[in-house]
Amino acid sequence: MAMVTTSVTELRPEGPAYRGRLATELALRESFERVADLLWQAGEGKWDPAPVGAIPVADIEDRMRWAIVMSGSLDPLRSDLRPTAVAQAARGIVATMIECLGDRPLSTAEPIAGRLASRLLTRPTPDQVEAIRAAMVLLADHELASSTLAVRIAASTRADVYDAVLAGLGTVNGPLHGLASRQAHLLLEDAERRGAPDALDDALRWQGLAPGFGHFVYGEGDPRCRAMLPFVERLAPHPRLEVVASVLDLATTRGLPPPNVDFALGSLSFVAGMEPEAGGVVFKIARVAGWAAHYMEELTETPLRYRARAVYVTPR
Repeated sequence: MAMVTTSVTELRPEGPAYRGRLATELALRESFERVADLLWQAGEGKWDPAPVGAIPVADIEDRMRWAIVMSGSLDPLRSDLRPTAVAQAARGIVATMIECLGDRPLSTAEPIAGRLASRLLTRPTPDQVEAIRAAMVLLADHELASSTLAVRIAASTRADVYDAVLAGLGTVNGPLHGLASRQAHLLLEDAERRGAPDALDDALRWQGLAPGFGHFVYGEGDPRCRAMLPFVERLAPHPRLEVVASVLDLATTRGLPPPNVDFALGSLSFVAGMEPEAGGVVFKIARVAGWAAHYMEELTETPLRYRARAVYVTPR
C-alpha cells in the first residue's frame, strides 16, 4: 500500500491551497496560465496547440480524447520526463483540447480562458470570460481525487504524460466525478420549466439526492462554490439567476447539504446559456494542470509502488 506525500495541493477548511496559496484567493485575480505554472513550479511557456489537422466529426468527449492522442503522436520526444518538458507538453495538451472543440482556428495571443469561452459561447462577454477563468482556477486541482490518483498510477509505471492524462480523463468521465455539473445544469433547467419544488422533488425521488449538493470533504459547504457563485451573479441581469436562487433557497430551507462546486459550475453553464456538458468541459481541461503537477511529483517516487492486494474468496 502506497502512502502519498504531496506538496502540490492541501485541502483546508477554506478550500484547496496550491503550493500554499488558497485557490479561492487566486481565483479573484490570477490567470489560469499563472496558476498552472504555480502548480508545476515552472516558468512561463507557450500555450500553442499541436498542428493536428482536420478535426473529426465527433462529440465533445471524443474530440478531447482525440486531441490528447494526436498531441502525443506529434511530440517527437513524448518520453522526455524532465519537468520542463512535461510542463510544455501539458500546455500543449490544454491548448489542443480547446482548439479541437471547434473548427475555426483560435488566436494563440488570447488567454486560455478566453479561448475556452470562445468555444463554449457564440459571443462571450468579458464577465463570462472572467467566470470561466475563475472556474478553471478553482478546478485546477483537488488533491487525490480519483482521476488524479489514476494519473499518479500511470506515472508510477513511467507512462508518458499523454497516456497519464488519458488515464485521468477516462476516470473523470464517470457521472459521479467530472460529469456531475451536467446533472446540476439539468436540475436548473427543470426548475426553470416546472419550478424549484417539482424539480428538486423529482431529483430526490429518482436519484436519491440533489445534484450539486453535499461534499464528503467540505461538510460545512464547499468554499469553491462560494467563490464561484459571485462570478455567476455578475452575469446579471438575467432571469435565470432567479431560478438558481430559488433552488438554493428551497434546498437551504429544507436542510439539504450545502451546494458544492458542481452546482456552481452547473449554474455558470445554465445562466450563460451554454450546453449542459459545458461545465464538464471546463472541469476536465482545467484539471489537466493538476494532473500534470501530480504526474511530475510522482516521477520522483519509487516506480511501481501502487500494488493493491486482493482477498481471495473460493468460488461457489
